[in-house]
Amino acid sequence: MQSEADDAGKARDEEDRLRKAAEAALDADPSDAEAWSILGLLLRRAGKLEEAIACHRRGLEHAPDNGSVWTNLGNALTEAGRLAEGAAAQEEAFRLEPRNRTVLFNRAVAFRKAGRYADALAAIELAVKENGGPTALLRWERALTRLQIGDYVHGFDDYEARRRIPSYRARPPSAPPWNGQSLDGRRLFVTTEQGFGDALLVARYLPMVKKAGGRLIYECHSELRRVLSGLDLDDWRPWGAPAPTCDVEVSQMTLPMLFGTTLASVPPPAPLTVPAEAREKAARLLGEREPGTLRVGIVWAGRSTFADNAWRATRLAPFLRLAEIPGVRLYSLQKGPQEAELDALGPAGRLVAPLGPHLEDFADAAAMIERLDLVIMTDSAVAHLAGSLGAPIWNLVQHVPYWVYGFTGERTPWYPSMRLFRQGPELDWAPVFASVRKALHDEVRRRAAQDALTATPL
Repeated sequence: MQSEADDAGKARDEEDRLRKAAEAALDADPSDAEAWSILGLLLRRAGKLEEAIACHRRGLEHAPDNGSVWTNLGNALTEAGRLAEGAAAQEEAFRLEPRNRTVLFNRAVAFRKAGRYADALAAIELAVKENGGPTALLRWERALTRLQIGDYVHGFDDYEARRRIPSYRARPPSAPPWNGQSLDGRRLFVTTEQGFGDALLVARYLPMVKKAGGRLIYECHSELRRVLSGLDLDDWRPWGAPAPTCDVEVSQMTLPMLFGTTLASVPPPAPLTVPAEAREKAARLLGEREPGTLRVGIVWAGRSTFADNAWRATRLAPFLRLAEIPGVRLYSLQKGPQEAELDALGPAGRLVAPLGPHLEDFADAAAMIERLDLVIMTDSAVAHLAGSLGAPIWNLVQHVPYWVYGFTGERTPWYPSMRLFRQGPELDWAPVFASVRKALHDEVRRRAAQDALTATPL
């Protein structure tokens, strides 16, 4: 079987061939618009977005009516966060080539990423018509759009198309799929796909699966094993281990569809387990809270390998402004390479207590969160952890966030204890942090008044 490394090597070879061909074409004719656009496409894949945009613009100087160049420009602009410009470029491509299937698809994606959901759905339906039916990629785009606006009934149905898109990565099937009906004692293997946050999100369905009357075998990341250990399951398998003998299987991300989830019927989060030894560690590290203070956990980035992380993450610096508020004490729950930003603070590092080095798994993180007054963070798995614990959490989300958070308002039915602070279409975090600082001032005053009331003798 061909490995991912083999695929990556072939992709690099093909990109090298395209680059050399485009450069040779431009040596022969500097006005070759297609060659300019190929260079732009390769630069975009390498993450050099501004250079990519400049190459596409140069191509359009020589071929302003080339729809393919316009749609490539639109992709680069959207990826660079210039959402309105990206959508406008796709509209121009559509005007020039209204039946080009690539243009139709790219136009729909640009609308969704700009938060223009009605336009995205209309663009998808036009693309479906031109394709003679919904392709897997079109169904996937439609799923993301429908879920974002809360159309779970149709959205989860389309979400199953993920299995047929080229970028999908999950274990191959090892048994017939479960259809949600009674198990009558059969063995069901629940497989894990996507990240830690997704596993925490849909763990709420496992007790419902158990009620179907079978033997439930759950594939679990080792980092989540302790915090999910209280669930009534029959057997556990480490993530990525060979599939067990079973009668049927189901992916965890299919469970919301099988249980007919709507906005009004989202189940409560799964009950989590925080072991005594994790609580003892947290008590030892955090001690007792000083009266009149607010202990705030912070996270500014998720996994760097997650494709959308650059959009949802920020840096440590804007969180440090929260330390200026009298009474606020910051505690970092950050894990991974971004922890290096704490080391770079030097003497100012005393403003943030680093808990990350003490977190061996999500159970340790849960114990820390239990002893904090509030968690403020950009979206990542810790948000799902805090939300599942019912802990107060302020989640700072990108303009078009994970579909769980919808597209408007401060609340999500998936996590009642979570308050959402939303980025605007300009993708600027500054107004978000301004709102957070104001809200945190209010929270400190509220907590100080509460402490004073508690301290007043009867």
